[in-house]
Amino acid sequence: MTTTAPAAADRADGYRPARTLPFRVELARQVKRRRTLAMAAVLALLPFVLAIAFAIGGDPGGRSGRVTLMDTATASGANFAATSLFVSAGFLLVIPVALFCGDTVASEASWSSLRYLLAAPVPRARLLWSKLTVALCLSLAAIVLLPVVALAVGTAAYGWGPLEIPTGGALSAGVAAQRLLVVIVYIFLSQLVTAGLAFWLSTKTDNPLGAVGGAVFLTIVGNVLDAVTALGHWRDFLPAHWQFAWADVIQPQPEWSGMIQGTSVSVAYALVLFALAFRGFARKDVVS
Repeated sequence: MTTTAPAAADRADGYRPARTLPFRVELARQVKRRRTLAMAAVLALLPFVLAIAFAIGGDPGGRSGRVTLMDTATASGANFAATSLFVSAGFLLVIPVALFCGDTVASEASWSSLRYLLAAPVPRARLLWSKLTVALCLSLAAIVLLPVVALAVGTAAYGWGPLEIPTGGALSAGVAAQRLLVVIVYIFLSQLVTAGLAFWLSTKTDNPLGAVGGAVFLTIVGNVLDAVTALGHWRDFLPAHWQFAWADVIQPQPEWSGMIQGTSVSVAYALVLFALAFRGFARKDVVS
């Protein structure tokens, strides 16, 4: 059954397509869901788990003469927040983005409520825009939540101070906070590829787990391909190749080129995937 919005001549008095499925309504629906609360709890608990691990295992030390970001984790709250981002950016933060963007449309289809939303009537483009905007906002909130909690936990455990750079030198607390904000924005932009994959798959299937799992799987495949050094410069076209480019900004003299290239690649892929989602959904025969 294909459900479309009524023609202009057939619209009821007072009907405004732009006012259907308001952002605040969709946001409230998604925030109250158990998967949102569970993901928030997991991300909020991770810094406590790391702090307990350091308390049990002792302060991290150098390995074979090499000093990494992990080795300075207990130097200050800023170091602890940066380390939390470092250990989670590669995989853990992929999961909430894939979950929020992959579950949003497919879950409605699995509940057999999607066709009723369209029959309300909510225009298809309006429905997707509302759901995509809310999913991206929740993804950004998840990415922000982790370092904010980590900064609070790290400051309580190790004190407020400068961010010590593993290669030498330090950034003042104020500068470190600004750089960490840049890092958060970059991580969010780099995750747009996963968001695009999940959202596109969400419009193609009635199985939320398939959309979420498919996006996570393809992201992992990208990470594996990036590890294949034989690909040479072809890896520059893989979003995974630039996922830790933000480390260049946590330096006395930040380097922006890697982050610019990574953002360009991620946004380009995401725009194509979002366009495919809207185009495919506009022509989809919605029966659930």
